[in-house]
Amino acid sequence: MNTTEKIRETAKKLLADKKVDLVVGFAQGSLPLRSTPYFARTPEEAENLIWSATCENNLANFLRKRPEKTAVIAKGCDVRAIVGLIKEGQINKDNLTIIGVPCEGMVDRKQICELVGGKDILEVTDTGAELILKGKDFEQTVAKADVMFGSCKTCRYNTPVLFDKLIGEAVPAREADYGDIEAFEALSAEERNAYIAQEMQKCIRCYACRQACPMCYCSECFVDCGSPAWIGKSAKSVDDNALFQAVRVFHLAGRCVDCGACERACPMGIKLSLLNRKMVKDVKELFGAEAGVSLEDPPALNTFKFEDKEDFLL
Repeated sequence: MNTTEKIRETAKKLLADKKVDLVVGFAQGSLPLRSTPYFARTPEEAENLIWSATCENNLANFLRKRPEKTAVIAKGCDVRAIVGLIKEGQINKDNLTIIGVPCEGMVDRKQICELVGGKDILEVTDTGAELILKGKDFEQTVAKADVMFGSCKTCRYNTPVLFDKLIGEAVPAREADYGDIEAFEALSAEERNAYIAQEMQKCIRCYACRQACPMCYCSECFVDCGSPAWIGKSAKSVDDNALFQAVRVFHLAGRCVDCGACERACPMGIKLSLLNRKMVKDVKELFGAEAGVSLEDPPALNTFKFEDKEDFLL
């Protein structure tokens, strides 16, 4: 029995036994290399649930303030967000059943489309380590490891840190890899500023990053405030674009689970993970804290210890 079959069997039993009213998972999308969030409310609907290397969305986004008893098919980064939202009072754990799935990484269809020169992919076969891509006049095999999202390549917690039922074999946690951030830190201040300005020039202020982030749930974002107006509304201002991203990163300090949802959602291909991972690395070094890995650990910025550095104080 493969992972998809196990997920369907588990979901159908939960729904049939009335243990949950809803199962949030994934269904096959309308095109190859695409899946879509799916809501199963009956055992029959649970037959549409799938699991594949295209289940990239962070499903924690669909769990906040749900009154009904809900089950969720969750990979490692989803569960880290769920843990954070439980601690922040946005999810009632008593109403949630977590069906954890160890994740080997999700594939980036943008990278795949570039590899095939933008040709239409009509059929995809997943052999485990490789994807066999077929179109009208071509067939090409790519290694999944070569086309994974960047966030998947650096993910430490492929196995969910919290679950009620685990589908598949647990995968050990990886060592932290911040090589990309260390390379950025090694640049001069002028080079870092130039790089950020270059990235922010691409921004169209669509706020897809904010909407995709499971930890961005303010009823009113500071960029939408009219009185007072904290920031200009035009995407033509590189400074305002950088301010939006900088404030968002600071709001996520000690809360970002490094799932990469923001970067995947960006239609302009902005390297948003650079700022997020820089903050994640700093919080780890300064406070010894990682977001979403334990229900018992207090939020990093909600506590003070005498040994905390106070270089910022005058």
